[in-house]
Amino acid sequence: MTDLPKEATTAPRYEVGEETSVTDDLTARAARTPERAAFARQDATGWTTVTWAEFARQVNVLAGQLVAAGIRPGDRVAIMSGTRYEWVLCDFAIWTAGAVSVPVYETSSAEQVAWILADSGAAAAFVADEGCRRLVEPHVRPVWTMTGLDALPATGDTSAVLRERRRTVRADSPATIVYTSGTTGRPKGCVLTHANLCAEVSAVTTTEGVSDSVLTEDSSVLLFLPLAHVFARVVQLAAIRNGALTAHTGDLANLPAHLRSFRPTVLLGVPRVFEKFAAAARRTAVADGHARLFQLAQAVAVAYSRAMDHGRPSWWLRRLRGVLDRVVYVRLRAALGGRVTHAVSGAAPLSPRLCHFLRGIGVTVLEGYGLTETSAGITLNAPSAQRIGTVGRPLPGGTVRVADDGEILVRAPMVFRGYWQNPDETRAVLTEDGWLRTGDLGRLDPDGYLTITGRKKDIIVTASGKNVAPELLENRLTGHRLIDQCVVVGDQRPYLAALVTLDPDALADWRSRHRVPIDLSLADLCRTPHLIADLQAAVDAANAAVSHAEAIKRFHVVPNAFVVSEELTPTQKIRRAQVLAKYADQIDSLYRTSGGQP
Repeated sequence: MTDLPKEATTAPRYEVGEETSVTDDLTARAARTPERAAFARQDATGWTTVTWAEFARQVNVLAGQLVAAGIRPGDRVAIMSGTRYEWVLCDFAIWTAGAVSVPVYETSSAEQVAWILADSGAAAAFVADEGCRRLVEPHVRPVWTMTGLDALPATGDTSAVLRERRRTVRADSPATIVYTSGTTGRPKGCVLTHANLCAEVSAVTTTEGVSDSVLTEDSSVLLFLPLAHVFARVVQLAAIRNGALTAHTGDLANLPAHLRSFRPTVLLGVPRVFEKFAAAARRTAVADGHARLFQLAQAVAVAYSRAMDHGRPSWWLRRLRGVLDRVVYVRLRAALGGRVTHAVSGAAPLSPRLCHFLRGIGVTVLEGYGLTETSAGITLNAPSAQRIGTVGRPLPGGTVRVADDGEILVRAPMVFRGYWQNPDETRAVLTEDGWLRTGDLGRLDPDGYLTITGRKKDIIVTASGKNVAPELLENRLTGHRLIDQCVVVGDQRPYLAALVTLDPDALADWRSRHRVPIDLSLADLCRTPHLIADLQAAVDAANAAVSHAEAIKRFHVVPNAFVVSEELTPTQKIRRAQVLAKYADQIDSLYRTSGGQP
């Protein structure tokens, strides 16, 4: 057997000059296509557009207001808000004033807000509403509410002072301090420079197929992930670079309606978004009496996509897919607005089968991998070079290395320069010769495609000394329609066990099909033999992928959903330490007796 490669590199196709700033793309775009629509904003009448020239004008007015308020070059200015147009307006105004933006999640606790504002030394803040103001105002002033920012009057001619502020910004100047949501411990501030963000945008947009098929002047993007996370922010910057139309919504409850009304061509999501889409499609088919048709359509879509990886699909498969496209797939795409051709997925692994299903119905998923410390992506499955099941090859300018212990190391222009005022933590992740220790485990195939196999710190060592990466089992279990979240446990224990939470929509469907009384409590429902049997079947299917020593022997159903700021990060990653602490008694119960479910 041929040894797998230990390193892969993609040559850069861009340069980042010493005077480069993130605002340069907006300046260039407003000059090149001033009257084209840049953003779409929703109001009572539908979607209204903002041109590039108008957005640039609003940015300059707000930047002038910041200067007049005493914001100096290099000052940190916080933004605490959900995803909305004004978030981007504030971000660019802060940069135009020569300052540094500090995102704060709208879901952050009072303690987290206090820490981020104090640690960053924020001089001012923008907030979404009075609720955010109450959290922020005890720690920093002035605080401005976002409502009406786009209608601020100009404070005279500020062009000269803003040009001077632009001259204070160099490529190596900090652009933003992004506090990692953190699955453990206190958030650390990742300092991303203008060079980091510009290199990331350049790497993404020079990846083969992105700028001529995914993000063009005719493309439209609906952003609903938090802009406080660098993933959504970089897609926004790339859309500005390429002139794509962007809309925003933080109203996830009405996301299906927003998709149908805005009709984007590109979607950005985490795996849970796409899993819920597929689950909802299945539930609708079952409710309409078309369960068998949906099963056929799903199988054909997956088979068609897999055949694409091995040349052209057969004549009969192309014909069958054509029939199903007119009957089923067109309706599935309509649920996404009817025009989506590409989706970008990150933050967690996406099931290969789901990825094939989406491509089979006509939505190509570009799955990538990255960290806040890499300014978002470091690898990406290019539109023209897909390898489903991997997270793609290094972006242009990037190098990925797999260390002897399996840890992924990266070196690239988009790698951050360190944690804010935290040299010890910086030295722990950045080597002297510029490699970032990601803490993730993976392997490279002979063509340089990376597969993530686990998290170094999450490795479970059982009482018998067996090392197990829990992610494989967790990802297989969360692919089951009934299971929302899963945490595999077993460190220094005799065997592996799991905590699972249930998907509320799938559970409601299950309750209806099994005629379970509506007044039966969730806690009692989670102990019913039929439900436990279905969950055990899911566990058995997941265990089929591993050895007996790595298999889950028992599980406990947590009646309540995991929530952001407690068990989950804002991007739906498990806060493992918090889960283990909160459910310590339930975990202990899994090892007190043998056999049977609690």
